[in-house]
Amino acid sequence: MYFKCAVVLSILIHGAWSATEQLKFPETFMFGAASAAYQIEGAWNESDKSPSMWDKLLHDRPEVVMDRSNGDVACDSYHLWRRDIEMLEELGMNMYRFSISWPRLLPTGFPNYISEDGKNYYNNLIDGLLEKGIQPMVTIYHFDLPQSLQDLGGWANPLITDWFADYANVVFSLYGDRVKYWITINEPMGMCDGGYGEFAAPYINDPYVGQYLCNKNTMVAHAKAYRIYDELYRDKYHGKLSISTLFFWFKPVEPEDQEITDLTIDLWASRYSHPIFSKEGGWPPKLERLLNENAKKQGYRYRLPPFTPEEIELVRGTYDYYALNHYTTRVVRRTKPGEKAGAWFFYGSPELNVRFDKDPRWRTTEIDWFAFYPEGLREQLNWLNTTYDVKEIIITENGIPTLNSGLVDIVRLDYYKEYLEQVLLAINDGINVTGYTAWTLMDNFEWLGGYVSNFGLYAVNFTHPNRTRTPRESARYFSKVTRSRMVHPNVDETKLNYVK
Repeated sequence: MYFKCAVVLSILIHGAWSATEQLKFPETFMFGAASAAYQIEGAWNESDKSPSMWDKLLHDRPEVVMDRSNGDVACDSYHLWRRDIEMLEELGMNMYRFSISWPRLLPTGFPNYISEDGKNYYNNLIDGLLEKGIQPMVTIYHFDLPQSLQDLGGWANPLITDWFADYANVVFSLYGDRVKYWITINEPMGMCDGGYGEFAAPYINDPYVGQYLCNKNTMVAHAKAYRIYDELYRDKYHGKLSISTLFFWFKPVEPEDQEITDLTIDLWASRYSHPIFSKEGGWPPKLERLLNENAKKQGYRYRLPPFTPEEIELVRGTYDYYALNHYTTRVVRRTKPGEKAGAWFFYGSPELNVRFDKDPRWRTTEIDWFAFYPEGLREQLNWLNTTYDVKEIIITENGIPTLNSGLVDIVRLDYYKEYLEQVLLAINDGINVTGYTAWTLMDNFEWLGGYVSNFGLYAVNFTHPNRTRTPRESARYFSKVTRSRMVHPNVDETKLNYVK
């Protein structure tokens, strides 16, 4: 009792402490960084790798990228993977999330031929990580579909659910003995809504049919891969699987916008989560009803292809944790008379007749759709915890884009500090968040943003043949967090082997 009174008195005398200064991340908490094969590997045509749909798109239509660049060389991690591991060690990370390139491992797209060089590349990377005590978190698919499969219809063809399951089975058979954390598919919203909304490969304008075919097929493909792991590998290797979901948080502009905000959350998150994580499975009912009404007005049979009862059971419950990609928060309001909904999902939704914006009170950035609202991450984690019966959440991407930020990236440092605070507070709320993976380890090819937009803890010199990596201030900060396990490291820096 005396001790508690003394603490309160000290706070009154010396000023209130930040709530997180009294908290530390649990010793079992995993800190990591993330990347994706097409964005960092380069070596686009080395050995027997076949073209991906991103190779095809950007070689044929370079103008769709802001700086007309591509991922042909990118960070050259296919050759410089040892340096990547060295950076993770410098940062004190105990997890690295990376993806496997489908056309590098299976050049035909099918398991009739496994590339020996592709297989060895990922073997070397996984073994090198484990030698340094870094847990590999492997994403089986991160947007780089073999072009040969795209020529057959890609993610709009329901046969892809079997093609992906066969590919996943090969990956499990090769690496399952060492990999304990798996993500089947990264951000199906980005690949479906973006790929069929001319914002990503295959860059097809088909938002009313192709987008939703892709939506359903990703759910079924994920589930088939999960069931294969369950049947053939879980008892031997005891790994954990999930699908990663891109999920901005949304808040209403006014109280009367709450209902449409809830539907927006359904459109962004539940469309790709409800079939897997809900107790009943299938599409989120209110959203399904609204989208199908929209479809019928346009002369279509439906928007969301219906699940059969067997498919609902196949997909439902296919997770071991929730993998969350969170970046920012948007405010939602209904469109005004005569006003158009925002284009694609950064600015609004024509399906829902809503516009997205940022609260004027929030800290802004160079990117017009991006604002600081760290509390949104904690609110989102609480929403997930109460909406779905998930026993574990891992934040598999979190980061901020800047434009040519240089090495003194104080904005990024502040972002990580403020968002990590909210993760700690969520853990203190009783939510079982067991890991945090920063996007990204180093600057890379940011899809249609090319090399203009930077997310990296390390800056990369893309004009140098060695693709030199240099730590930013945010990397120095992060390395202190991982070693002290505190958001506000109050440590003797001479005793820490952190990024210099």
